[in-house]
Amino acid sequence: MKTVSAALVTLCLVAGAAGADDNLLTVYPADGDFDDATFAVESAITDRGLVIDFVSHVGAMLSRTGADVGSSQPIFEQADIFLFCSAVVSRQVMEADPDNIAHCPYGIFVREFPGPDGKVEIGFRNMPGDAMATVQALLDAIAKEATGID
Repeated sequence: MKTVSAALVTLCLVAGAAGADDNLLTVYPADGDFDDATFAVESAITDRGLVIDFVSHVGAMLSRTGADVGSSQPIFEQADIFLFCSAVVSRQVMEADPDNIAHCPYGIFVREFPGPDGKVEIGFRNMPGDAMATVQALLDAIAKEATGID
């Protein structure tokens, strides 16, 4: 499980490094602070009857390991990824194409950038293809609910 989680975190970081301009991510600004945003994401997921399998504390890991890899550049003030799945949606997309297993579990991130602005964002990795449109819509609905976007 740790190997799967580490691989997912790496994939999310690579997707995040490319930026939203490359259509890899959907990102929305969050009102309030990091704690408000993480609570809103957690609530938006669990209010749908979904279970959060794992919370990856990517920001803490990057801060903790920066010096070990020869970097003092702060990337995030804080950053977490909430990993979860939906039995109904996952079955639907994997019946359409069993290879869609590669996208499960699904993740929504909350990130706070360093600096005086301390911008907080909520987002997710965009899902490929028509078969994953249901997952894309689920992730978008959760992120929009958490940010208060209608």
